[in-house]
Amino acid sequence: MINRVVLVGRLTKDPDLKYSANGIATCRFTLAVNRSFKSQGGEQEADFIQCVAWRKQAENLANFQRKGNLIGVEGRIQTGSYEGQDGKRVYTTDVVADSIQFLESNRGAGDAQNGSDNHSNTNRGGTSQSPTGSFNSPQNTQPNYTRVDEDPFSNSKGPIEVSEDDLPF
Repeated sequence: MINRVVLVGRLTKDPDLKYSANGIATCRFTLAVNRSFKSQGGEQEADFIQCVAWRKQAENLANFQRKGNLIGVEGRIQTGSYEGQDGKRVYTTDVVADSIQFLESNRGAGDAQNGSDNHSNTNRGGTSQSPTGSFNSPQNTQPNYTRVDEDPFSNSKGPIEVSEDDLPF
């Protein structure tokens, strides 16, 4: 059985961080996800998807993202129900985020993220990336892939000749 969801959308409001009685962080948020087509009137339509993040991932989302920021969410759909105040059964559908990608710098926060893409996947046991781009681990063991050589195509004055034999596919 497969229950996987991948979404890219904008936060409809600032994430709201709360803590359970046991001290576990949780953050409920809504993503506005554009549909792949426009209405008959030519307007872009969107779906508003309810999501929830837990633990360090919830804290990272609340600390580094704001209304309007573009994020990516990978997770699973979870349904539930409860009895409303009027005695009627209320059904819920949420995306439980396993991984959240920060896809753009936080607007209006003094560029606190230094333009880096941040990733938080603490619910899958991974490491989360801090706003400065370094990993939160005892030792920073990630290789540095910063490019230091010159671009070999920067002085090119025309198309680059590539034969089909050079292509890997």
